[in-house]
Amino acid sequence: MADSKSTEEECAVQRVNILREEILEHNYNYYVLDAPSVPDAEYDRLMRELSELESRFPKLIISESPTQRVGAKALESFSQITHKIPMLSLDNAFDESEFRAFDKRLREKLSVVNIEYAAETKLDGLAVSLLYENGKLVQAATRGDGSRGEDVTANVRTIKAIPLQFKGSVFPETLEVRGEVFIGRKEFALLNKEQAERGEKLYANPRNTAAGSLRQLDPGLTARRRLNFYAYSAPFERESMRLADTHTGILDALRELGLPVSPETRTLQGVEQCLGYYADIGQRRSSLEYDIDGVVYKVNTLAQQDLLGFVSRAPRWAIAWKFPPEEELTVVNNIEIQVGRTGALTPVARLAPVFVGGVTVTNATLHNEDEVRRKDVRVGDTVIIRRAGDVIPEVVSVVMEKRAKNTKAFSMPDTCPVCQSKTERPEGETVVRCPAGLFCPAQAVQAVIHFASRRAMDIDGLGDKLIEQLFASSLIQNVADLYSLETSHLQNLERMAEKSAANLLAALETSKSTELQRFLYALGIREVGEATARALSQHFGELDKIACATESELEEVEDVGPVVARNIRAFFSEQHNRTVIERLLEQGIHWNEIVLTKSPGTLKGKTFVLTGTLESMSRDEAKSILQALGAKVSGSVSSKTTYLVAGESSGSKLTKAENLGVSVLNEEELKALIEAD
Repeated sequence: MADSKSTEEECAVQRVNILREEILEHNYNYYVLDAPSVPDAEYDRLMRELSELESRFPKLIISESPTQRVGAKALESFSQITHKIPMLSLDNAFDESEFRAFDKRLREKLSVVNIEYAAETKLDGLAVSLLYENGKLVQAATRGDGSRGEDVTANVRTIKAIPLQFKGSVFPETLEVRGEVFIGRKEFALLNKEQAERGEKLYANPRNTAAGSLRQLDPGLTARRRLNFYAYSAPFERESMRLADTHTGILDALRELGLPVSPETRTLQGVEQCLGYYADIGQRRSSLEYDIDGVVYKVNTLAQQDLLGFVSRAPRWAIAWKFPPEEELTVVNNIEIQVGRTGALTPVARLAPVFVGGVTVTNATLHNEDEVRRKDVRVGDTVIIRRAGDVIPEVVSVVMEKRAKNTKAFSMPDTCPVCQSKTERPEGETVVRCPAGLFCPAQAVQAVIHFASRRAMDIDGLGDKLIEQLFASSLIQNVADLYSLETSHLQNLERMAEKSAANLLAALETSKSTELQRFLYALGIREVGEATARALSQHFGELDKIACATESELEEVEDVGPVVARNIRAFFSEQHNRTVIERLLEQGIHWNEIVLTKSPGTLKGKTFVLTGTLESMSRDEAKSILQALGAKVSGSVSSKTTYLVAGESSGSKLTKAENLGVSVLNEEELKALIEAD
C-alpha cells in the first residue's frame, strides 16, 4: 500500500508541475501577448485540477503556485520598505512648446541632431516596485514618498497579470521591476455594476479604485477588484546588471520573462515623430481599455541616459507630456429641464465654465431623477466634472465639504416646463415624461426633425436650422403643416431664395411616395425603430390595422413586447395624433401595397447580401421584397451569409463571397427563389 501511495504522489508531482507550467504559459499568452490560447472554461478546469491535487497533497503547495494568489490572511497594518534606488517623479510638459524645449535641451547636452525616444502611455494608476529573487516574486512596495513605500506583497500576489515566477530558466539572480497597477474600464464598470446590485456606494473612478484596492488590509478584497499591471522599467544599481542597452530592449526582456508591457510602446526618431505619437494617442484615448493622463518619453539609449543624469527629484532624460485633464472642479449654477422628442424630461446642470478634456464645458447631463437623487446634486454645489474624449460631460460626484448650508434637494417638476402639461412617470421607468406629444412645442420641433430625417421621410434640404425657423416664424406647428408650405412662405426665411424654396417644395412632393415602414418610423412612436416599424408593416400590411390593433395583437409581432405594444397603443389612442396622420394622408402621402410575410416562409432565417446593379428592380426594392418574405438583408458578406445576389458590376463582395464559399445568385435565380416562396 505504501508503494502505491508513493507512486500516486510521484504522479501527482509530475502532473502538478505540468499544470503549473501550462497555466503560466496561458497567463503569459493572456496578459503579455494579449492572445488567449484557450477558452476561459479550459483555463478554469486546469486551475481546479491543480487546486484539487494540492488539496490532496499539501506538501506540493509552493508560494509561487497559481492557486496561492488569495491565500494570505488580512494584515493589521502595512510595514515600510526602503527603495534601494529611489522611485523618482517625472517632469511634466503641458504643451508642444514645453516638449520642444525639453528636446532642445537634451540635443544640446548630447550634441546630437536627433534623439531616439521610447514612448509609452502614462497610465493613471498606482506605481509599484516588484522584487524578484531567483525568478520568484519576494516583495512588492508602493512608491510612497519615493524613498520609502508600503509593503503590499500579499496584495500584489493576487494580481493575475503579475507573474509569481519568471517564464523560462534564464533570468538575473535579483531583478527589480517597476510598473503601474491599474483597473481597466470594463472591469471598473463591472465592479460598479456589482456595487449597485448590492445597493452599495459606487466607486468614483478607476485610478482611486486601483489605489484603494492595492492598499486593502485584506488581500481577499484586493483579489476581487480585478486589478491589472504593466511594467515600465527595471532600474539597476550597476551598468553590468542591465538586461539591454536601450529602454525598449529592457521592456522586450521583461516581456520575455512573463511581465506585461503596454502595447502602445513605440520607438520614435526625433521630435516630429513624438508629436505624431502624442496626437495619435490623444485621438484614441477614449477608446483605450484603460485610463491614461498623458504620454511618457524617455531617451531610449541607456548610455545617453547616463550622460544626462538626474536632478534632485526626476531624471533629465524623461518627461511626461500630460493631456488636458478629463476631470475638473466647478460650480452648479442651475439645474434646468430639457424636453426631448419623445417627451422625456432630462435634468441638465448649468455650470460655471471650466476647461476639461480639451474643451470649455458649461453644461452636463444629470440623466434622470433617480441619478440626481443618487448623487444628490444641488444648485450651488461644487462638483467634479468628467469629460473623456467625445463623451458628453457628466457630473461624477459632489464635493460635500464645499456644500453651503442653505442648499435644497432637487426634485423634478410636476408640469412640463415648455407646455405646462402635467408630467407622468410610467411604472418601472426612470424617466419623467410630458404626454402632450405633438402639441408640446419642444417635442414638435424634434418630431419634425425626426420626420424629415434620411431614414424616415428623407426630405432633402429640410435641416434642423430651417425647421427651427419654420417654428419660430409660426409657419408650422406639426409635421402635417410641412405639406401646406408655399414658395411665399419660404422666400423670406434666412438663406432661402426662390430656387432653394422651389427645391424644398419639390423634395416635400417627392417624399409623399414612401413605404409604410418608413412612415411608421417617421411618426416617432416611442421605442419603434426601423426594425420594429418594418416588422409591423409586414405583419399587418395596412396602417389602419396597426392603428386599431389591441396590445395583445401587437405583441404577436416579432420584436414587439408589452412595453412597445403599450407605446403603440397609446400613440394611436391620442386623437391629435390621428388627426395629424389623417391630414398627412389627405395631402397625398402614400405607399405601395405591402406583401405580407408568409409563414413560415422558405426565406425566413436566411441572410442575403445585394451587390451590383439589378435590371428589373432596384436594390432597395429587392431588399424590401426579401424582408417581406422573412429574410434578413445585410450590407456585408460573412460566413453567416446564405446568398450573395450579384448584379452587373459586382465588386469585392463577390470576391469575398466566392472565397468564403457563399452561394451566389444572379438576378434570374433571385426572382425564381422569390416566386418559389
